Amino acid sequence: MRARNTKSHRLELSLIAALVLVASLTPTATAAPSWRQYVVGPTSRDVHPVRVLSATGDVTNPDGLLGAGVTTLRRPGPPARAAWPSGTTASASSSHAPNNGNDGRPRTYDAANAIDGSTDTFWNDDTLAAYPDVLTLTTPSAVTESGITMQFNADGVPQDFTVQDADGATLATVTGNTRLQLAVRFEQPATTTRFRITITRDQSTGKGEFTRVNEVWPGLVADPVAPSVVVDFGKVVVGYPKLAFAGASANHPGLRLAFSESTQYLGDRSDFTRSDFAGGPGTDQHAVPTGASTWTDTAGCLADGKVCADGLHGFRYVKITLDALPGDAPDAQPSGEVGISGVSLDFTGFIGDYTGWFESSDTQLNQYWYDAAYTNELVIDTFRPTDIEPRGADSPTLDGKLVLHDGAKRDRDPYVGDIAVSGRTTYLTHDAAVAARNVLADLADHQRADGWIPPASINGYTLPLFDYPLWWVTASWDYVLYTGDTGYGAQYYARVAKLLDGWYPSVTDSRGLLSRPAGYGDYAFLPRDGEVTYYNALYVQALKDAAQLAKSLGHNADVTRWQQRAAAVSAAVNATAWDGSAYVDAAGTSRHGQDGNGIAIVAGVADAGRATTALNYLAAHTALPYGNSFMDDNTLVPDGSQRVYAFTSYPEIEARFLAGQANSAIDEIKRLYGWMAGHDPGHTDWEGIGAGGSLYEGAYTSAAHGWSTGVLPALTNDLLGATPTSPGFATWTVAPHPGSVSWARGQLPTPHGPLSVSWQQGNGSITLTVTAPPGTKGTVQLAGRTFTVGGGSHTLTVR
Repeated sequence: MRARNTKSHRLELSLIAALVLVASLTPTATAAPSWRQYVVGPTSRDVHPVRVLSATGDVTNPDGLLGAGVTTLRRPGPPARAAWPSGTTASASSSHAPNNGNDGRPRTYDAANAIDGSTDTFWNDDTLAAYPDVLTLTTPSAVTESGITMQFNADGVPQDFTVQDADGATLATVTGNTRLQLAVRFEQPATTTRFRITITRDQSTGKGEFTRVNEVWPGLVADPVAPSVVVDFGKVVVGYPKLAFAGASANHPGLRLAFSESTQYLGDRSDFTRSDFAGGPGTDQHAVPTGASTWTDTAGCLADGKVCADGLHGFRYVKITLDALPGDAPDAQPSGEVGISGVSLDFTGFIGDYTGWFESSDTQLNQYWYDAAYTNELVIDTFRPTDIEPRGADSPTLDGKLVLHDGAKRDRDPYVGDIAVSGRTTYLTHDAAVAARNVLADLADHQRADGWIPPASINGYTLPLFDYPLWWVTASWDYVLYTGDTGYGAQYYARVAKLLDGWYPSVTDSRGLLSRPAGYGDYAFLPRDGEVTYYNALYVQALKDAAQLAKSLGHNADVTRWQQRAAAVSAAVNATAWDGSAYVDAAGTSRHGQDGNGIAIVAGVADAGRATTALNYLAAHTALPYGNSFMDDNTLVPDGSQRVYAFTSYPEIEARFLAGQANSAIDEIKRLYGWMAGHDPGHTDWEGIGAGGSLYEGAYTSAAHGWSTGVLPALTNDLLGATPTSPGFATWTVAPHPGSVSWARGQLPTPHGPLSVSWQQGNGSITLTVTAPPGTKGTVQLAGRTFTVGGGSHTLTVR
């Protein structure tokens, strides 16, 4: 008894001595917290560009777009087009049958439309994605031309084609065209009675891969340069663009807006818009009225179906051009004069106080935490039919509710795999947990009769993903764990049981392992079936999380059954997938996946020895300048060893912290998140990274994606070390993994009040202060020692 008191007295003295040290880490009450310097998001919904990136053509005072006067764009009308000689005919390899067209008006698609002098009509071939498509123009007598000029329909732009004369000699070859109007110069002037245009590739659109030629003119038509200005908002933003106009000429001049998250894909067409799914033009159109006006980009068209726009966009750059689509005449014209007095954005992302925060001695890590928070703020938004995934994703049960979308610019549909990461990010930063709850509950409400739960509302809740129902379980437990909403857990507990005891047993093989059936995909639609390590490791995690939920609700029999099944699946994974270096991606393969290995460690499938070995293997075989690749070779997909997903990197980073490899976790964070922060568009976290550090799916890639924000929970839960262990932080643990970081501090929001943690290490000791809400209790694990504490402030030093 005396010895215990002496030990307690020594600890108490060291705690008192540490108070002075910790006080130096605490900001003064009057000063703004130092962590606020890293915050990225706006404080107002009225967001403005920060600079003019470029201007081309007849543009006066480009800075007027920033509010410094008026920017004027001028473009004279197009020159007269030459006409083909009377009696010229057009024929084609095929022509689509007449119909009522997209606008309901009767239309024909004959070859003659390409020379009728009207840009509103066009030739449309009748062989979907089959080539060649041939258009032949025949003049009654020989003509001499130095070239021809072609205008295309936005829904079917020929990319590769040749032009030949009557003798079959090639006059011009075009490859990679994306322009709607193209002057095709011949290698030398040609005298002939026939021009044969052979198309071998068209731009694929959602309206079918057809060749569509509106008009072919003799000669080279050089239209006046379309004036344009590019403005930069400084980072990816999301919302409704707004333009203020000082006035315009009386001919209804048109503006076309093209959006991009990066300069690499900034051009005459947006890097991706939702209308692209329906074969749209890739730009938003507006016809400017004569007087002063303000236009907010809104999804829809004019009453006659012309001059259409997408509305909401996620972008950093916008290119504003005085131009109009041929089919928008006469409502909008590609010439005239427009005065613009300002550009802004009605920001739709989340704006609110930070209820949780993080700061450390490493300024890079700090910025990555707040970059992730901002990325997530971009996807916390209201579910609106006009702004979400257009492929059957609208749902009356979600309309008008706050949700967590997957990305800022593209799909904008809440996917549960994304929420497994972005949900944690939300709980640790803002009072917006309802955004996750709304989605999780809605997906559960659409559970299939056999127990399967849809991944998202897309395709009427039918997209067949194999792994996402497991993410629904883990995300549901996370929601209850962080918020304390056991009412949600009780309401949907039967759905958990139906999924884990119904559907997944139906796809379990004789070894007790999940085996993906044909017809199902996963988070990356990867071509792998059978006993995949990632699926089974995630199954173990879901079973353990379900057991935790069952325990919190008093379903003890389910606790035992699910824990036993998790142990059995773990044993089967270790028996079939471990090859001595790491877990193979799937039975019968020799490749090793980041997803399976990372989750196997975090879920406890791997013991300490296997964890260390697997992490060492991944470090040696997958490290790239921009993160760790998700596969160690290219046998699954051609770029497997070059593709990086922050989504699958998060479990690996977490595993490194938990396995005592904090410095390697920090190194991976800095390579991955440092690359994204240091490359255009900056600040936001990308959906995926490809070879050489590129956006992995080119212009289609989302550069602000919620599933890539795992650095934030990794730094709070693992480096700072604070996590809940029962619903609503009734119990919690603080177990720092400092690595090379000298000090860290932060706050986690809980239903009982904030949980604050700060620690500092140096000279062979570490001092930690935790201030816990009343009525809660937790354990502090510090340098191999464990302490139990309750509510209030506690300071511990271990040497």
